[in-house]
Amino acid sequence: MKTKRLIIKRILSKIFLVTFLSSGIIPVHAQKTLILSLDSAINYAIDHNRKLINSRFAVDESAQQIKASIARGLPQANATLDYTNYLGAEAQLQMNPSAPPITIQFNPTSNFRASVNQLVFSGSYYVGLKLARLANKVSEQNYQKDILDVKEQTIQAYYMILITQKLIDILKENRTNSQITYKKTKDLANAGVIEKTDAKKLSVMVASIDNALKSTERQLELGYNILRLQLGLKPGQTITLSTGLADIQQKYIQPAFLTNNFNIRNNLDYQLALLQNQMAEKQVLLKKSSYLPTIVATYAYTKKIKKPLFDITPKNMIGLTLSIPILSGGQRLAEVKQAKINYDIARNTKALLTDQLTMTEKQLRYNYDNLLEQFESQKMNVNVAKDVLDHMNLKYKQGLVSSLDLTSANNDYLTAQSNYYSAMIKLLNAELALLKINNNL
Repeated sequence: MKTKRLIIKRILSKIFLVTFLSSGIIPVHAQKTLILSLDSAINYAIDHNRKLINSRFAVDESAQQIKASIARGLPQANATLDYTNYLGAEAQLQMNPSAPPITIQFNPTSNFRASVNQLVFSGSYYVGLKLARLANKVSEQNYQKDILDVKEQTIQAYYMILITQKLIDILKENRTNSQITYKKTKDLANAGVIEKTDAKKLSVMVASIDNALKSTERQLELGYNILRLQLGLKPGQTITLSTGLADIQQKYIQPAFLTNNFNIRNNLDYQLALLQNQMAEKQVLLKKSSYLPTIVATYAYTKKIKKPLFDITPKNMIGLTLSIPILSGGQRLAEVKQAKINYDIARNTKALLTDQLTMTEKQLRYNYDNLLEQFESQKMNVNVAKDVLDHMNLKYKQGLVSSLDLTSANNDYLTAQSNYYSAMIKLLNAELALLKINNNL
């Protein structure tokens, strides 16, 4: 009986497990690989980057601030309903000393009041509205600047992955060749044809290449994580890059745009400085407007729901309120002077930024020109190092050179490859910096 009960319990446990898994309580989703070209990666980042999402929220918020500023100048309506009970209170009124006083009883009252206020004139309102619209433009400009930053960082991560993957392919190929050479050398050393030290030296070279490969593979995963962050993806999302390094090299490594003249007005930082300059100027007007009067028109309607015994309050009322600022103890004057100082600072900042951007753009062009020359030089070095390594491999097989010579040639080739791709990524990033400062990304 115990055995039957145990079997039944196992069957029930299996049935429960199958039901539990199939019910969707533990969802198992197969992640789809996201295939991205360079252009599609940029577009995806613009749509899903979390920093850009917040930036779009800021633009929407500033748009609502404009509506709120406009609403201050539109009719403002309010309504109140009250009830008052004087708890049987009375008042005596004696018009003639010889006559008995008149007793007035305060009965409960209830009123409904509705009023409409309309701002007729306010200098601060009109200037504040212009400031709100400028603030909205600043938010939109910051959003465009954030887009430019995300584009640059996404492209840099894309470049990093492609070049790192290329280095991994080279290291794998080199490791395979080194392992083949090491095996042949080890067999010869075991047969007593050559010294065993030659085989040991080659084993060190194979281990060194293997360590370099593992390190580069970790760098590749870091590159993918950076790209996932820019794209707003989850850490485990698999990505495949469809644009090859050769396509990027052919499309982007070219000095044609170096002949273009720098137009500082296209630069987003300069455009932002212009807007901030205008805002500082409007702040001066806003502080000056505090000297101006404010006029408000009012209409009020009162409906007596429960009237007192004696009521002379009119139902309708219309009026104008004129508020004239007279003395502020020098506060308004100090605020105007402070706003003027901030405006002078903004103008000076814009002039400083103009000089800085002009010098930076020239330096970026100079850097790009130098890096382009270095890239071409490193390309030649790789070809030379590859030829030397091939000849060394051939000579080593023929017994004309030692394993030390072969190891040295292999190290020279790896160094040349590393320098070549290092020069390539520096050149591509230098081009990105030039495109960014010209707002051409």
